[in-house]
Amino acid sequence: MRADSVETRAVVRQPPARVWEVISDPELYPRYVRGLSWCERLTPHPGRGARYLVRTDHEDEVELLIFRRDEHLVWSSVKRQTHRLSIRLRHTDKGGTEIGVLLSLASDDQNVTALRRRIDDALARLSDHLDGVPATLPPAPRDPASARGSTLSIAKTLVKAGVLRPARPDRTVRQLASLARWGATIVGGYQASAARGPHELAYRDERRSHTFAEVDERTNRLANALSRYRVTAGSRVALMCRNHGAMLEAFIACGKLGAEVVLMNTGLAANQVAEVVRNHDPVLLLADDEFAGLATYLPPELPRVRTWPEETGSGPTTEDLIAGAPADRLTPPKRPGRIVVLTSGTSGPPKGARRPTPRGLADAAAVLSRIPLRAEEKMLIAAPLFHTWGLAAMQLGMPLRASLVLQRRFDPEAALQAIHEHRCTSMFAVPIMLQRMLDLPDHVRSRYDTSSLRVVASSGSALPGRLVEQFMNTFGDVLYNLYGSTEVSWATIADPTDLRAARTTAGLPPNGTRIGILDRDGHPAPPGAVGRIFVGNDMLFDGYTNGANLALRHSLMDTGDRGYLDADGRLFVAGRDDEMIVSGGENVFPRPVEDALTALPQVHEAAVVGVPDNEYGQRLAAYIVLRPGARLDAETVQAYVHQRLARFAVPRDVVFVEALPRNATGKVLKRMLEDGHW
Repeated sequence: MRADSVETRAVVRQPPARVWEVISDPELYPRYVRGLSWCERLTPHPGRGARYLVRTDHEDEVELLIFRRDEHLVWSSVKRQTHRLSIRLRHTDKGGTEIGVLLSLASDDQNVTALRRRIDDALARLSDHLDGVPATLPPAPRDPASARGSTLSIAKTLVKAGVLRPARPDRTVRQLASLARWGATIVGGYQASAARGPHELAYRDERRSHTFAEVDERTNRLANALSRYRVTAGSRVALMCRNHGAMLEAFIACGKLGAEVVLMNTGLAANQVAEVVRNHDPVLLLADDEFAGLATYLPPELPRVRTWPEETGSGPTTEDLIAGAPADRLTPPKRPGRIVVLTSGTSGPPKGARRPTPRGLADAAAVLSRIPLRAEEKMLIAAPLFHTWGLAAMQLGMPLRASLVLQRRFDPEAALQAIHEHRCTSMFAVPIMLQRMLDLPDHVRSRYDTSSLRVVASSGSALPGRLVEQFMNTFGDVLYNLYGSTEVSWATIADPTDLRAARTTAGLPPNGTRIGILDRDGHPAPPGAVGRIFVGNDMLFDGYTNGANLALRHSLMDTGDRGYLDADGRLFVAGRDDEMIVSGGENVFPRPVEDALTALPQVHEAAVVGVPDNEYGQRLAAYIVLRPGARLDAETVQAYVHQRLARFAVPRDVVFVEALPRNATGKVLKRMLEDGHW
């Protein structure tokens, strides 16, 4: 096999020592080299002799053969000795650096011209990074329609998903008429589904199941009954329910009246429930009997309707209201009722965030452009419906005429059983749920056939790299990870190809979405730099109910997170801006440390926080949950992290605990760890 080479040079204005800070760390290369998605050190220490796992269009292992500080670096493929990369630095007369790159390879393996362009592009990105040249932001749309993507791309996505396809003309006319009357709201979606497929199953829970036509009639009756409780257009109704059909029907009934729905987090304490009610002033509380004890501090005059009654409960239920009210159809309100979602409250008291009303099917098409859901999905919604992700699943299910499978409480085996029995094609979950499914013994998982699953969509918190790998190795390449928030809806989506290429990536923005990495002054950060993540799409929230809002820059909204884009445009989230730890003058984010800890086979899960330190200002504290029967000590943990990360990223405190504190959606409550109140 004949060998060939690619040689190129570039001059940057920075001295060799500054250039060396970047090129001496191969794990940074994906930020500058297109097509290089992942680089991970395999050996304990960097420098000469270190080995790295590299992913391009294939996986390879490389070894550093020469490592002369500020001068020369050479690495070679372990499997194919003809593949070598040499990077040499030389001072220039003006105080800059000449970077010489020589890539040797088998000539029949690669397109040499394309490789040269890729290297030149990487050197240009590196130069801009070193010189602080701002990256180019995606252009702002000229009009709202273009923000959602072109009409043609939207149509193609909807046709591919089966949202737009031929049907009986009379049903198609009624479907379009329903959407025209009610808009792309929850009501409009279910009205259109009832017109298109009246006898198709709308949902099933542990007690009952109903078709779209039955849901339409039941929610007409419920809406007529709720009007007796002063529920009208613009009034607010609080819902405190787990996942079941009564909650779904309450959503639709309130929408038919134009009322605003306030979704109560089921993990709130009694005093927090009282605070939310005081701040939002609902005219009615719809709640499961399970939460009756949380009404201790609520005004006695606030009426309550029971959504999931138990034998010991008292008072009217939604079934009572449905049975005793007429099925008269309602006239659409002049203005659709809004939905208020409470923020997770992991970094402070939960706030009410007003969700925008979708302007059309284009908003669903944006997510469908990256997550291949299909019409008539059998969708298991494991994520709580009061959470943005569970709500998003329900909203995506509307144009798809999906049959929703709802379970009040998540149980990993019960979820597998539901997938098996109902042949679920998709599942919406938060990461801790996926972890608990994997934690089941093999002989338990093997009882259930999950081959019907095409999509497992995760969101709500970061997906640990090891979890990504283990889940796809167990259930197949069906995992999709959506990065977003209550405030910005979605930002990026990683599909299985992205996750196989770089398991910690948050993925690429869907159609009509813009991502910007900005510095603290709101200016675009240089290529490859870590900065504040800003997002633009058509579903940015309408502000908090207390009147506050988030910063907007370049028509993009602040997510409160920090991260960077690699050379191929994939987003990587470093962590929350308010979670950044400054220890001895060095900035450290918990997530890379947590990923390193969970790579240990003895570790089940880990959380890292900053705690006060008299000498360093802050120090890192790691809270670790071990796997059953595993043993580990603090010194081993610290030595392991020191082998993989910088010295200042090594936790000085290592605490072994039985479990981590989490909220109702599975997010770790780091505030409790930091305060020591746990």
